[in-house]
Amino acid sequence: MSISDETKFPGKEAYGDVFDQREPIQEQDVFSDEDSHDIQYKTLSWQFTALLMISEIVSNGMLSLPNAMAAVGIVPALILTIFLGIFGLFTAKLLVDFKLNHPGVHNMGDAGYVLFGPIGREILSAGTIVFAIFAAGAELLSGQQALSTLSDNGLCAVWLVIIFAGATFLLTLPRTLGQLSWLGFGSVALIFFCGLLAMVGAGLNPVPGRVVQATVPTTFYEAFLAITGPVFAYAGHFMFFILISEMRKPQDAMKAAWCLQGFATVFYSVFSVVVYVYLGSTVASPALFSLPPIWAKATFGIGLGNFLMTGALCVHTAAKLVFIRFFRHTRHVYSHTALGWLVWVALCLGGTAAACILAIAVPIFSDLIGIAAALFAAWYTYGLAGFFWLHDVYHLQGGARALRRRWLGTVLAVLTILAGAFICVAGTWVSIKVGFLSCAPLGVRLLGGGVQLIVDAYKAGVVGKPFTC
Repeated sequence: MSISDETKFPGKEAYGDVFDQREPIQEQDVFSDEDSHDIQYKTLSWQFTALLMISEIVSNGMLSLPNAMAAVGIVPALILTIFLGIFGLFTAKLLVDFKLNHPGVHNMGDAGYVLFGPIGREILSAGTIVFAIFAAGAELLSGQQALSTLSDNGLCAVWLVIIFAGATFLLTLPRTLGQLSWLGFGSVALIFFCGLLAMVGAGLNPVPGRVVQATVPTTFYEAFLAITGPVFAYAGHFMFFILISEMRKPQDAMKAAWCLQGFATVFYSVFSVVVYVYLGSTVASPALFSLPPIWAKATFGIGLGNFLMTGALCVHTAAKLVFIRFFRHTRHVYSHTALGWLVWVALCLGGTAAACILAIAVPIFSDLIGIAAALFAAWYTYGLAGFFWLHDVYHLQGGARALRRRWLGTVLAVLTILAGAFICVAGTWVSIKVGFLSCAPLGVRLLGGGVQLIVDAYKAGVVGKPFTC
């Protein structure tokens, strides 16, 4: 039986009597498309939804892929990149089906309520907010690196982060994603030309005597550390429910997912191979730092717009989740009320400020991003999709008997959950270990607890100070 067969579900209305009564708020679409409303949410076409998905996912994450390829070799890295693209498409299919069966699910917190009740809602809501803020902080750091490169470090890095955060905040203010859709188009164009120019720059400036290997012998720790780049380069599913909720035709969401995964997989594969082949095993992460200064400036300058848009989307996601939690099905969602705008602006400002403070006040923030990705993105992108399938087959198709009858789908769902758990545990371990080692002096070894290593690293003076250039 094909995967597509395994993931087809009938509409919820066909199984109204057996539907879980815990989820009354999920029965009604979170947004009404009535023409009388001042603020119209359901305006996205599937094409613009695809552009926003690509803008959010294909961002600075791609810049670490050549370095990952240098660590494990072309063949394993390429196989993993393609496999994860297909796996991401499969989990996107499960997520889209779950959304269509539960029209009122607006975000991962709502999905957590359907699956696990109130506790699930709070955990997945908090995880979405934390991950979105951390992702926004990563984009602020990328923006700062781009501005520092363009200005030859002419201004303190802290001020550059603050300036970039201010521009990000302004882009978060539109209340609907439809108002950001054309910016999504520009963002995708910029990251595409950024990657294209980087490949041209690498081709015209190859590293003499470079080492290029098909496979590289390595340990499990080193290999998994390297592949965290490809694993989390597809980490954008936490935003999918929010995007689909603002589509005119949510049933077209899989068209957007096909465009996203197809573009990302091909682009990632070509970019990482070309850059690695020309720059070799010494390629940096981000890869743009391995280019000659003039090429680095050109590519960073083009990619700057994408970093800005992606950061704004991440903050918008966190703000939208909390805003809908406060005002679901009230006039503050659909009308230009003073309270609605006051809360919305405050949420956008608070999210941007939190990302900014993390980026400039936490010296080991880049290591914490890896930990956050392992803890949350592993589940949002991969593992939770298995729970979505099992829940809907059980509740909408006839209980345990349906799970046994559709045994192939059940096996795939369980394997998806296990894959998410493995990526979460292994990714967290690797991220913590590399974070502690990167900030520890050469004489420090992993003999004590992680907290002690951080204390020792601070005492040794190898960790930077907050709010310093």
